[in-house]
Amino acid sequence: MVIWFVITAVLTIHFVFRDPAFDYRLLIVGSVIPVVGDISGGWGSVLNTMGFAVVVLGIVMVGSIGKRERRRRTLGLPIGLLLHMVFGGAWSSVDIFWWPVSGLNLGDAPALLREHWTSAIAREAIGIACALWMMRRTNLLNPDARRTFKESGKLHFP
Repeated sequence: MVIWFVITAVLTIHFVFRDPAFDYRLLIVGSVIPVVGDISGGWGSVLNTMGFAVVVLGIVMVGSIGKRERRRRTLGLPIGLLLHMVFGGAWSSVDIFWWPVSGLNLGDAPALLREHWTSAIAREAIGIACALWMMRRTNLLNPDARRTFKESGKLHFP
């Protein structure tokens, strides 16, 4: 159940920033990492918390002081984490979303994917349809365009 998170993150960044130089690769990684918590629940749910996303953002910001290109390249990771929370509904579980402010024990946290599996299937179907549209629009069906994406992380939206 990852296509929904990948496509919503990519399209959100495209339509909000419209930056042709944006590297989407770490954005995609960030949008998929919390799926581990969605599936496992318990302490894996820490990947779906605001605290985790803020710590990753802090690491990226501190690690890229004075290194503008590194910051530009790595900022997609925490943005992907935050967008996963938005499009995955992590905010619907206050104990998970606001951890550790809401309490330190995540051992009994539910696996969000198991609790909401019907909506997850519907979201994934919508994600597949959107991914096909985006692949046609960005010409990712062309091997040269895919190679460019793999090498630079850039997508060309006409």
